[in-house]
Amino acid sequence: GRGPKKHLKRLNAPKHWMLDKLTGRYAPRPSAGPHKLRESIPLVIFLRNRLRYALTYNEVKMILKDRQILVDNKVKTDVTYPAGFQDVISIPKTGEHFRLIFDVKGRYTVLRIKESEAKFKLGKVKRQELGHGGVPYIVTHDGRTIRYTDPHVRVNDTVKINLETGKVDAFIKFDTGVQVMVTGGRNMGRVGTLVSRDRHPGSFDIVHVKDRMGQEFATRLQNVFVIGQGGTSKPWITLPKGKGVKLSIAEERDRRFKAKN
Repeated sequence: GRGPKKHLKRLNAPKHWMLDKLTGRYAPRPSAGPHKLRESIPLVIFLRNRLRYALTYNEVKMILKDRQILVDNKVKTDVTYPAGFQDVISIPKTGEHFRLIFDVKGRYTVLRIKESEAKFKLGKVKRQELGHGGVPYIVTHDGRTIRYTDPHVRVNDTVKINLETGKVDAFIKFDTGVQVMVTGGRNMGRVGTLVSRDRHPGSFDIVHVKDRMGQEFATRLQNVFVIGQGGTSKPWITLPKGKGVKLSIAEERDRRFKAKN
């Protein structure tokens, strides 16, 4: 194959898009953008398959070309724009705002948020370096380069980004006791308190997380995303239903029975 791939077969599409097998041979391949192909969701799937605001790909195209959809406060007209973790999708016409967050099954949920919360997003610091002329800058998980940040901000910390100005309003240091969300691996979507960190030079650092029910689990350091100061303070973002606590199959069944009766 010469050049980048332009197609994506239906069966090779990420499972968390929840596309059925038989509706077509292909799936919308996300454009190149701030999030990775397998960790993002194209706008067409969000609008058509999740929100049901359109029935077909062409209808989504009409909505987007009409400049109705904002991602992180910027109009997007690309049907396959890759929206990813923490992105704020706004529809001014209906006055709705959504934040892309994982549920405990590792899928992007439709999480409606208030307008006040749609003004910011959280970003995980991926790199922190000195640029040209000794200017300190950081790069966040969604590909933003932010210059002249607080000198205390380090890799793995979380910054609160004001979407109107693009500047950092506040930050949380990565430390034991903070509240984290898991953004990759088996425990995707789970929320808990950071208990400890095992350093493995030359390999992957492992962190131990404890959720609200007292269940403890471990995952790689790069899979956790700080969302709150921990302790009694609330997380900085609204969490989906279930607050990131994973239930066993039996517990889920009991919950369903209770709801029915």
